[in-house]
Amino acid sequence: MVSNNAGLAKTVAKINMNFNQKILKTQQEKNSLLCIGLDSDVNRIPEFLKKSKNPQLEFNSLIIQATKDLVCAYKLNLAFYEETGNDGMQALEKTLELIPEEVIKIADGKRGDIGNTAQKQADTLFKHFNFDAATVNPYMGFDAIEPFINYSEKGIFILCITSNPGSEDFQHLSFSGKPLFEHVALKAKKWNTKNNIGLVAGATHIGELKKLRTLLPEMPFLIPGIGVQKGDLEKTIKYGCSTDGYNAIINVGRSIIFPAETKNFQENIRKSAEKYSTEINSYRNKYYK
Repeated sequence: MVSNNAGLAKTVAKINMNFNQKILKTQQEKNSLLCIGLDSDVNRIPEFLKKSKNPQLEFNSLIIQATKDLVCAYKLNLAFYEETGNDGMQALEKTLELIPEEVIKIADGKRGDIGNTAQKQADTLFKHFNFDAATVNPYMGFDAIEPFINYSEKGIFILCITSNPGSEDFQHLSFSGKPLFEHVALKAKKWNTKNNIGLVAGATHIGELKKLRTLLPEMPFLIPGIGVQKGDLEKTIKYGCSTDGYNAIINVGRSIIFPAETKNFQENIRKSAEKYSTEINSYRNKYYK
């Protein structure tokens, strides 16, 4: 009877936990801020997997097997699965089944459209695929992302300051004395009534990242730009984490999933993920312990 009550208590706690609390819990329990981007480009999948029934799925399966104990999240860029049609959708669904329940599953689709369309987008990602979170584009305003926010147990990461060079085109434009990305951040703070909103804040913009963390001390940040895009990992940890050394989800994709040497594929994937995980935690210990 004691064990049943304990199980019930855990179930109730899980039901009552909002998304941002889940992020913190996962990062604390796994002692990890690392997120691996499963941007599974079929053109870059190793040759030895090309004869598999579903190369994308087999590729993802090997990566997850090698790294699932090292990560707090996996981020799946939907474009790489949409490209391959039915096989890609099958790979997407089966990949999600392979990810342990406690690991956060992020749909990187940058959705956001007029209300009824956005509702279908949210239903697809959260109800059909059962992602834990999704990236959304705030350009069309609140009604375009409200359907995502209304899934209170799910999370959304609003594009704020992105890691690509073209982010300079709009995100730094100034009006009312502030750059656009700051206005986005302040709107996100206002909309965060369900404690399930985070920001996408690129590691290639350290000054802006530091500013955002000042504005939003505890909000989760999904931080791309480490690895191939050459973001500064140490400064990202120093300025991107909350005061306790959490709430930064550090995404690394191509630098981990496409090793230069594929002969010992899983071993090389593992080594690369361990390297990033160790480096991240060493900087956390330096600045937050």
